Amino acid sequence: MNPLDAVAAANAEFYAAFESADLDRMRAVWAEEDETCCVHPGWDAVRGPSRVMRSWAVIFANTTYIQFFLSDVDITVSGDLAVVSCAENILTAPGEPEGDAKVVATNVFRHYPAGWRLVLHHGSPVIRQVVEGPADG
Repeated sequence: MNPLDAVAAANAEFYAAFESADLDRMRAVWAEEDETCCVHPGWDAVRGPSRVMRSWAVIFANTTYIQFFLSDVDITVSGDLAVVSCAENILTAPGEPEGDAKVVATNVFRHYPAGWRLVLHHGSPVIRQVVEGPADG
């Protein structure tokens, strides 16, 4: 598999692990290096593999449903590092338009003998303004 496709597959596995709230699957996506870092929207940076996994355990314990529709995906590979930027269009309540959100994310992967592993996930929420239409009258 070429590097772009391999990174795309690793990125897809990250979101599949998130959607399934599977901590073991999420652990397999991440590198076990001390420099791993995760910035969840609205959180301070979480550093180190054990703290990163604890943060996912907290999120999984408090999320009943989540589904991602990625857009604006851009993948760049340079040597053993890859950067994926994308928009996470998130559905948190099936069929409920008010249960959606958008986060712009950057995922950085490093290539190891076992494959591409996540070393950084940074998500920033997109604040949407509500525009009211003309008043009914």
